[in-house]
Amino acid sequence: MSSSTSASSPLPTAAAKDFPADFVWGVATSAFQIEGAHDADGKGPSIWDTFCRQPGVIADSSNGDVACEHYARWEEDLDLIKRLGVDAYRFSVSWPRVQPTGQGEWNEAGLAFYERLVDGMLARGLKPYLTLNHWDLPQALQDIGGWGNRATVERFVEYAVGIAKRLGDKVVSIATHNEPWVVAQLGHESGVFAPGIKDRRIAAQVSHHLLLSHGLAITAMRALKLKASLGIVLNMAPMYPATDSDADRTAARLEDGKLRRWYMDPLFEGRYPQDVLDYLGHDAPYVEAGDMAKIKVPIDFVGINYYSRGMISAAGPVDNKTSGLELTDMGWEVYPQGLTDLLVSIKRDYPGAKRLYVTENGGAFPDPVGGDGRVHDEDRTRYLDTHIAAVGDAIAQGVPMGGYMVWSLLDNFEWASGYAKRFGIVHVDYATQQRTPKDSALAYRDFLLQRVSQRRDGRQG
Repeated sequence: MSSSTSASSPLPTAAAKDFPADFVWGVATSAFQIEGAHDADGKGPSIWDTFCRQPGVIADSSNGDVACEHYARWEEDLDLIKRLGVDAYRFSVSWPRVQPTGQGEWNEAGLAFYERLVDGMLARGLKPYLTLNHWDLPQALQDIGGWGNRATVERFVEYAVGIAKRLGDKVVSIATHNEPWVVAQLGHESGVFAPGIKDRRIAAQVSHHLLLSHGLAITAMRALKLKASLGIVLNMAPMYPATDSDADRTAARLEDGKLRRWYMDPLFEGRYPQDVLDYLGHDAPYVEAGDMAKIKVPIDFVGINYYSRGMISAAGPVDNKTSGLELTDMGWEVYPQGLTDLLVSIKRDYPGAKRLYVTENGGAFPDPVGGDGRVHDEDRTRYLDTHIAAVGDAIAQGVPMGGYMVWSLLDNFEWASGYAKRFGIVHVDYATQQRTPKDSALAYRDFLLQRVSQRRDGRQG
């Protein structure tokens, strides 16, 4: 990625917005989606290793055994990140790589890998943002109930403390969980993600155990007096009523409760929203005395993963294809205003959330390599431009934003979609593992270079 190579489309809308001088710009990945080396150097199997081997659950019948070979190519990938000009790299630790059975003995080879990775970031001037749980629970824990078993809460706290002791004074940030809603709902209610359970009662209990493990892990890590900031990452989307009718407004409010308030209310108010408890009825989670106080502990940040909005009627979600908006390759609407609305609503509803980050944002689009050897992804470049600008609009309305991270650095294993969907700003040829920065990567780089130049000239920040 030479400095002379220019993107066909820069980020003009984003460049017109004001961002704080200390605003953090980054890229994000997760361990299972890029590392490969599924059984190398003592790594144990995760629930996703197991899930991928069930017939019909992955769109292209693929798995994460090889993925992007990041376990072997991490230095090349860090060099690539450095050339983008970003401040930070958000990554996750594979729990079964460092503790194969999720309890007991640690795997030194796995720990050493992440220590090399973090040291490599620091050597390149990159800020490490670590996520402890990006869905790849050790299969050995799933065999005894997984997140549905309250004992897993304690195992997670032990894991969090072990990683914090090893890396907590080297990384800038530690997030406990990535998108607990996905683990609970997609993994345990609809069953389309690992571990493939379809039981609403179990899903609700899983969501509680995830939140409880978060709170207890934060308390345990806080006691270590780490340098790292501590928080959690949630997926959110604003839920708009399809019409102004009371029925549609009520339906949209409930969907907001199931996705956003179910997680934010316990974190900041120490309770579950009553309308969602009423909706769950007998499937509501069992909560022991004192649990909610353990969940509601001070955190330094909330990471927000945003991709699209929800449009809700009393009959259910509205078909995206009827909206007339551009759709990504996932069939999701491109709606940057939703990100602004979401961030503003969090500031309004949760004043205790002192610092927010957009920890994932991006779009999947079909990305063929052109005859010139480049990937001209104007749709993704436009997506990033308008969504970064949406963050700028939220900042202008007083939202305490700390940073923005593109999802994702690399094309990778996209869970149940396999390798058919490409979110990366860097194209990966899965046959050769060749990395090719797309035009969106070049535009992001040029945008960041422009900001550095503006700060140097005293025109911004």
